[in-house]
Amino acid sequence: MHLAQLNVAHMRAPVDSPELADFVAALEPVNALADAAPGFVWRLKGGDAPTDTIQHDYGDMLLVNFSAWASRDALWNYVYRSGHLEVLRRRREWFHRMAEPYSVMWWIPEGHTPSLAEAMRRLATLKADGPGPEAFTFTDFHPAPGEHAEAVDSTRR
Repeated sequence: MHLAQLNVAHMRAPVDSPELADFVAALEPVNALADAAPGFVWRLKGGDAPTDTIQHDYGDMLLVNFSAWASRDALWNYVYRSGHLEVLRRRREWFHRMAEPYSVMWWIPEGHTPSLAEAMRRLATLKADGPGPEAFTFTDFHPAPGEHAEAVDSTRR
């Protein structure tokens, strides 16, 4: 099984605005970090250019990040133990604070590439029902089917 993750953010200004220039400048190096990270499986790309964002029908000011990882630890290490963390710490400069869940994870079979529509449905499930095996977060993590919770708890040290 692989771990799929989606996170969304409401931009404070259009992606091509001066207000988001530092964020856009960070896209290429942060995406390269992800692509080279141990346990990285794939990410949805917006185009061939490193700064192309994912186009969708969920609103012009919604930025989408969608990827799959070999494990919880692989994703955790990329998010919180790599250069990605520096960009993450600056998110309030570029994105509005969200009162509802903006990130969701779920398990997918190896080789399966979920659609963005499926990912958005998982986020809607998390918002409506709270965390469960079909939609969860780092905080309320659910192990892969057949795996015990202790096996995926190595990041809570």
